[in-house]
Amino acid sequence: MDAALALIGEDLKNVELQFKKDLQSDVPLIRKVGEYVLSSGGKRIRPALVLLAAKLCGYQGSRSVPLASVVEFIHTATLLHDDVVDNANLRRGLASANTLWGNEASVLVGDFLFSKSFSLMVTDGDLGILKVLADATTMIAEGEVLQLVCTSDLEITVERYIEVVRSKTAILLSAACEVGAILGGVDPELRQAVADYGMDLGIAFQLMDDTLDYTASEEQFGKSIGHDLEEGKITLPLIHTLKQCSEAERDFIASVVEKDLLSDEDFGQVLALVQRYGGIEHTVASAGEHVALCKKHLEKFPASVAREALADLADYVVTRVK
Repeated sequence: MDAALALIGEDLKNVELQFKKDLQSDVPLIRKVGEYVLSSGGKRIRPALVLLAAKLCGYQGSRSVPLASVVEFIHTATLLHDDVVDNANLRRGLASANTLWGNEASVLVGDFLFSKSFSLMVTDGDLGILKVLADATTMIAEGEVLQLVCTSDLEITVERYIEVVRSKTAILLSAACEVGAILGGVDPELRQAVADYGMDLGIAFQLMDDTLDYTASEEQFGKSIGHDLEEGKITLPLIHTLKQCSEAERDFIASVVEKDLLSDEDFGQVLALVQRYGGIEHTVASAGEHVALCKKHLEKFPASVAREALADLADYVVTRVK
């Protein structure tokens, strides 16, 4: 991340200032919840992608900072809603907003952030950017519902799971990159290459998240370990394990997935199976393939500091521990 942060550090500081400005509301609770979530130590990968993609595509104007803020607003809105759906009690190592203020406040402040995002996009006035982010937001909602439909489904295929990942996570990273490309005014082929970079980056990012849910410490990860399993989310490490394990082991995994509460012993036994059948290694290797694709997409651009920073960002995704 260091090369990326060195290149856009000042812009990212301005994005933080933009958050505070865009969170203005006559309702104090909106500011309180919004500022709490936005200031709780997120990696800011999505706004960084807007800024870096804009630089890659030769943009030098002032619109990239407010639009980077918009993308993080959309992401934050999805986090507020996700934590309610998932009954999460931790986010980035801190108590989640729904734990502190309740589900109702989290959902409604998330709604405010979505609405504010679209108001800010209209103010920007670019219909192309509005379409990209509106389409992405629609796809995120579809991904959330698709994930709900796939809950506790031990028959889920890798293809269906990647479809969930594309819709729920990767599309916003892709859209962030595409916004930068639109600002730079590049031709359609280069715009698509930037969007594809973001999509493959988003898939790699989520695949590594899947592994961390099994292998990280709670302090590192910033959220509860094993929470995906407890919520019945069948992610790639487990999908791979289910393909390899015996019928008896599969039945045991099914019994754990069906439980409302996950005990440490149950999680330990499922983790042992995932490790025995190489589920973590398989998922990390798959993430690495998507990172290689990221770099392939960047080859369509001439060498530059921005291109190098984006390549480094892709490498960071598969080495992160939180």
